[in-house]
Amino acid sequence: MVKRNVLSKLSNKELENYLNPENRFVPEAVQMASEILEERGRVFTEAEKINIQNIIQHKKETEAAKKDEETEDWKDHITNDPSAVKLYSRTLILVSSFFLGTFFGAVLLSLNFLKLKKYVPAVFTFVFGMIYVPLQYFVYNFLIENHLATTSRYSLENLPIIAGPLILIVIWVTTMPKRIVYRPQSFLFPIIFAAFMLFLIFNNYYGLFSSYFLMRFSE
Repeated sequence: MVKRNVLSKLSNKELENYLNPENRFVPEAVQMASEILEERGRVFTEAEKINIQNIIQHKKETEAAKKDEETEDWKDHITNDPSAVKLYSRTLILVSSFFLGTFFGAVLLSLNFLKLKKYVPAVFTFVFGMIYVPLQYFVYNFLIENHLATTSRYSLENLPIIAGPLILIVIWVTTMPKRIVYRPQSFLFPIIFAAFMLFLIFNNYYGLFSSYFLMRFSE
């Protein structure tokens, strides 16, 4: 955020730099610099005023375009085009990871990377999913043993349940080809894998899955 008192300490020459079309300052700073210069007696011609407004407008449009571009990067681009690659959707990975654990979503995301021949991210994501199972177990037990968990919906014990799926989405956005357009992959494997995960979760070997949402919900 631009502070007027900061700009007011600058010299006229320094403020004039804010009016250069090639400057890297935000539009609010350009507007503020021109106002301060006018208060100090600087008289702008009509052509200069128009030029300043054009600079401000151009910067606003550039900022808006950048925000739209960033928003597009986070969108899921699903199509019915038969020529598009088939992948497990981001929504499926996020939702299934929340209910069936981060490892479940990590496997699906790893398969997506393999389909795109991105082997390093595929191995990294799979290993992350494997490591997250014991990590979630130890974090959950640490919170319980140190009486840091509460009955509130905002309890810290919910953090590992939420954090894992969100990390998977960050991996998708930062590692997948930008704005990749794809068709939804078949649900056959996820259904079979989900049945296997449900068996493990409800048998809860060594209490490894005690922190999972389904186990806590069934209590």
